[in-house]
Amino acid sequence: MVTAVRHLGPNWYAAVMGTAIVATAGVALPVHLPGLRTICAAVWLLSLALLLSLLCARALHWRHHADQARAHLLDPATAPFYGCLAMALLAVGGGALTVGRYWIGTRAAVALDAVLFTAGTAVGLAAAVVVPYLMAVRQKAEPQQATPVWLLPLVAPMVSAALGPLLVPYLPAGQPRATLLLACFAMFGLSLLATLVMLPLVFARIVTGGPLPLALTPTLFLVLGPLGQSTTAVGKFADVAPGVVPAPYSQGFGVLAVLYGVPVMGFALLWLGLAAAHVVRARRHGMGFSMTWWAFTFPVGTCVTGAEALARHTGLVVYDWLAMGLYAVLAAAWTTAAVRTARGVVSGALLAGPRPVPVVLRPATARTTSGAVR
Repeated sequence: MVTAVRHLGPNWYAAVMGTAIVATAGVALPVHLPGLRTICAAVWLLSLALLLSLLCARALHWRHHADQARAHLLDPATAPFYGCLAMALLAVGGGALTVGRYWIGTRAAVALDAVLFTAGTAVGLAAAVVVPYLMAVRQKAEPQQATPVWLLPLVAPMVSAALGPLLVPYLPAGQPRATLLLACFAMFGLSLLATLVMLPLVFARIVTGGPLPLALTPTLFLVLGPLGQSTTAVGKFADVAPGVVPAPYSQGFGVLAVLYGVPVMGFALLWLGLAAAHVVRARRHGMGFSMTWWAFTFPVGTCVTGAEALARHTGLVVYDWLAMGLYAVLAAAWTTAAVRTARGVVSGALLAGPRPVPVVLRPATARTTSGAVR
């Protein structure tokens, strides 16, 4: 077991995020299918089990393979995935209140979410500072290395902003509720502005540097994360603001949910089309399965929850249909990634170290006395 976790990186938390969003997005769909809530609760329990398993495995990794763990922190391609740890904690915690409470009870769900939200927010804020700092000071990242993976530590506070309002009604009325709501709004601004700074680097790299390597092509879907999650966040602010902040501001949150969410969701759909086109190209060029395929899950799930929020605040049926269509994509992507990951874990292929690059030896040559090469 100790040897098996040597190459277990923080990117594995993406599987927890992708599983949790299937449950939370599914339970809020504008359809009432028999057994849907039970299925979503079971998927959430699976995400909780995955989170606990990965936390134990990563603890073993740091305990017995500290050299590899430090190497991950100094690698600009791996360090940003520490944002996934924060988002995994937050996603499972939010799922406890949205769907898990039907199985474990409201009191236990609130306690679990409070713990995971606090831990996830702390880790997310730390990652948003530490990872860019290491990239600038220790990793010496260059513009041509920019990929959507760089967005991961910056998106984590946005996940806190979107899921924090779930706890607002369970706090004492007055200052505690208003403080949490405005803290979430501050994290919304923090993450949004940081994303707006980083995204042009990623877009410029794609346009001027050519397509990403085949294995990294699925990470283009990561750009959907801050777009869908920010739309979800402003919708959640509008849901809980009445009675928490004074009337002019509570009404302002309702206006923001529509005036911000509609254009951002439009851009998300544009990017979805662009990313899908790149993935189709990559598949034609031989892109195989890797853990980056989990990028097809959580970011798409945030667009589902964003569409659900727009459906609530605009009353437009088109957003209900959009949410259901995107959820179908999410369910298909999750099933594919989960099956392929389980197969790779059982076979050991996903837990193995990177394969050494084969060395091609030049053929030996000899010269005759006449000088001819033979």
